Amino acid sequence: MIASPPQFLDVAGTNIALRRRAGGEPGIVWLGGYRSDMLGTKAEWLDQYASANGLAFLRHDYSGHGESGGEFRDGTISLWLEQSLAVFRQFASGPQILVGSSMGGWIALRMIQELQRSGEREQVAGLVLIAPAPDFTSELVEPHLTHDQRRQIAEQGYMEESSDYAPEPYIYTKALLEDGKANLVLKGVIQTDCPVHILQGMEDRDVPYTHALRLVDHLPVDDVTITLVRDGDHRLSRQQDLELLSRTISSMIERSKPRKSLQ
Repeated sequence: MIASPPQFLDVAGTNIALRRRAGGEPGIVWLGGYRSDMLGTKAEWLDQYASANGLAFLRHDYSGHGESGGEFRDGTISLWLEQSLAVFRQFASGPQILVGSSMGGWIALRMIQELQRSGEREQVAGLVLIAPAPDFTSELVEPHLTHDQRRQIAEQGYMEESSDYAPEPYIYTKALLEDGKANLVLKGVIQTDCPVHILQGMEDRDVPYTHALRLVDHLPVDDVTITLVRDGDHRLSRQQDLELLSRTISSMIERSKPRKSLQ
């Protein structure tokens, strides 16, 4: 199926590509991972899910990703967060379920912090985090840098690492690593004020399931669920994984509905 052309939103001089589907509440907002785009398997699955259930669905590409403008090497967590908030504020109406995959999980957690700070907390009905990678620059990348990679970053401002998901190598810039420190969330209680459900593969080689368990330690004790998929990898894009995602969102939608008082 050929995707419809995207819309574009100018965010600080960069054209951010987005697609939106009109529908009911709560809507679904997709936040993709590092080097992924909004036409990936899980995003397309959610678009079909939203269509079948009459729900609004919003997705976009960060700068330097997919159909958006900008250079990938110029990207930072702060920049991609700013773009995500701009798209959300412009096109999301009413309560939304934020679905963040990998780095998108970090973006989702930072978004809810910023929305709370600006008095917009009621717009988030729930969080579904897929193999979430909060603080990945400090927790998952920097500790494993080799001496040669640290030299590359110091001398040229970036380093390259081969990827299992694309022929091009992953690029980690000095700016990305330094900016990550300004966006750390695993340093205290992350007050979400909404249900959180984490989906995590135990065979994930990129974001170990122990990282998801650590995230749980930083979330409030109430209304937090984690589902560990014993044979799941980082992508969680198999048919059974996608069906699990659908069930998780359906459950989140039910939990977001006002409960009738017993007479």
